Amino acid sequence: MHRKKSFSTFAYMEKIDANIHESWKQILSDEFNKEYFLNLKEFLVEERKTYKTYPAGPNIFHAFNQTPFENVKLVILGQDPYHGTGQAHGLCFSVPFGIKPPPSLVNIFKEIQSDLGLPFPNHGNLEYWAMQGVLLLNATLTVRANQAGSHQNKGWEIFTDTIIKKLSDERENLIFLLWGRFAQNKAELIDREKHFILEAPHPSPFSARTGFFGCKHFSASNELLKKSGIMEIDWNVPDLL
Repeated sequence: MHRKKSFSTFAYMEKIDANIHESWKQILSDEFNKEYFLNLKEFLVEERKTYKTYPAGPNIFHAFNQTPFENVKLVILGQDPYHGTGQAHGLCFSVPFGIKPPPSLVNIFKEIQSDLGLPFPNHGNLEYWAMQGVLLLNATLTVRANQAGSHQNKGWEIFTDTIIKKLSDERENLIFLLWGRFAQNKAELIDREKHFILEAPHPSPFSARTGFFGCKHFSASNELLKKSGIMEIDWNVPDLL
């Protein structure tokens, strides 16, 4: 069905799928024209008329711009972006420089410190991981301010499930870190014959002590990469000077 759009609405909608790395744009080109994605973009346009949404438009696809398709070594899957002011910048669990690390991220750093003996960083920006091939993927890529889960079931999950399936089908020897039941439900999209799946409870304060602490996923991931002949991840997060 033909949709009549104002110029401003059309321009915003075009930005939603334009600001993505060329490697991902090629892989996902069919998705941007599907009915569910057109509906999703219209939903986001309407949301912005009434509510503040995160992350800012240029950062919606930040994870893909930091980690091109062919560079992905490892995937960490989150649920949806942080919904507090200034927290979300398009990488799951990560926050921009100058923003206090949320509790789940603090627990991730605690596990890295325990597992690898690395120092606790003075910020929570994980772009250094992303640039090494860690795809920090949220299942839902946007959220309404101060309302967790508010953009779930609007189409993002179809889009990100497609991403997981594309990685599974077209790459080999990837590592998927699935923390918590939500992420673990995505395991059915991944070919276990071609890839490695490591599962643990979510790093949230509500569940970290039930098995996330002590999971040693960071050393285990590097051992798997090493066995596959792939350069290991430097899990140290350099301090902001």
